[in-house]
Amino acid sequence: MSMVTPLGHGSPRDSFLPRCAEVSVRVERNDPVNEEYRLMVLRAPDAVLNCSPGQFFQLLCPVAGGDTPFLRRPMSIYGYDRAAGLLQFLYKVTGAGTRGLATLREGDMLNVLGPLGQGFSMPNEWRRLMLVARGVGLATLAPLAKEAQRLGRSLTAICSARSPELAMSVELFRDCGAEVIVVTDTDGSSAPEALRILIEDRIARDGVDAFYTCGSSRLLRLLQDIGARHGIPGEIAMEQQMACGLGMCQACVRSFREGDTIRHRRVCREGPVFPIAEALA
Repeated sequence: MSMVTPLGHGSPRDSFLPRCAEVSVRVERNDPVNEEYRLMVLRAPDAVLNCSPGQFFQLLCPVAGGDTPFLRRPMSIYGYDRAAGLLQFLYKVTGAGTRGLATLREGDMLNVLGPLGQGFSMPNEWRRLMLVARGVGLATLAPLAKEAQRLGRSLTAICSARSPELAMSVELFRDCGAEVIVVTDTDGSSAPEALRILIEDRIARDGVDAFYTCGSSRLLRLLQDIGARHGIPGEIAMEQQMACGLGMCQACVRSFREGDTIRHRRVCREGPVFPIAEALA
């Protein structure tokens, strides 16, 4: 590794953020995990492994096949291991940036900037956790599941996908001791009405102290409604297009509800994790 460049932060809230760095890291592997997603494992220095679940990196995607990605691409952290010196990203090939990432092979170098943003919290009173997400949104929740296991929290993971073979992180969640429930479009179990019955049943049977989710507006609205009815808080990692990832360009500003007031916040800086009750779908 080389090019370790620490970056400072300027606003008052930034004192709560760990320092990030720009580094060149070595690709250890970059393999398909199914027909849509790939897992990239990077050999990374300690300077960028001071991560928290829910944070993200800005990746400088390579030029490949006629594509010339101009801006870095934000990508949530799938896994990090300071002892082993490894950083992981799970991604879907959808555009110029991820097409470039898919061309990387073992031994190639990739420039990354991070870790960035505000990650998930897990207060002591949140003992019984429920993760609900879909597709690559489940990748964002993977480090959270490992942290829940480390802290001895009870965990239920509802993994939504178009079909069973596209359900992500199922074994990882099971390895973390979670009760894993896979719901899919093919059998209708991922529909909001079916999910509502499933979640309400778990609340009545075992209780739920907090929800966690990522990305999906449909799931956000569902959890907001159920949470409001049962007094269950939670957090969401917001997905948003970004340019700088540092809070300077204002490209990722979204609206949030704070009491009776609408506030505008930068997803990259004040987030990407926000209280579920404050997010606007």
